[in-house]
Amino acid sequence: MPEDDPNVTYIMVATGTGIAPFRSFLRRLFGEATPAGKNFKGLAWLFLGVANKDALLYDEEFQVYLRQNPDKMRLDYALSREGPPNKSGGKMYIQDKVEEYSDEVFDALDKGAHMYFCGLKGMMPGIQVITETFDELKLQQIAARHATLHCSTYLWHESR
Repeated sequence: MPEDDPNVTYIMVATGTGIAPFRSFLRRLFGEATPAGKNFKGLAWLFLGVANKDALLYDEEFQVYLRQNPDKMRLDYALSREGPPNKSGGKMYIQDKVEEYSDEVFDALDKGAHMYFCGLKGMMPGIQVITETFDELKLQQIAARHATLHCSTYLWHESR
């Protein structure tokens, strides 16, 4: 967990059991008495995609974190079999949920957020489609401001 900046935004995108590493991440921030959690002033934003409510692993735990840290945590679910449809009227997959908030996601990235993906590798083509639909000007602005970031096949990652 990067701890250099306690004001950073973490955007976590998970499908299914890919939630497990993020559960540990959130537990470290909000559930345990750690220096990282005590000093954290940023935002931890979790997107989780599952088929239905029965598959929402650790939801009770996440709801406690949300209640206790309403300004530091955000949680968005994509329920493909039960939830509301995506903007095209189809099933709501994780990439559709992230796309709903694309302006906010890219604004956060523009301000230095870290974005992580974990889960089924099948979600990545959908994530790549989202990044292709983002406004090209925003991509150029982000690239110009953050020379350490680069886009490789539309996947953003931090160069170190």
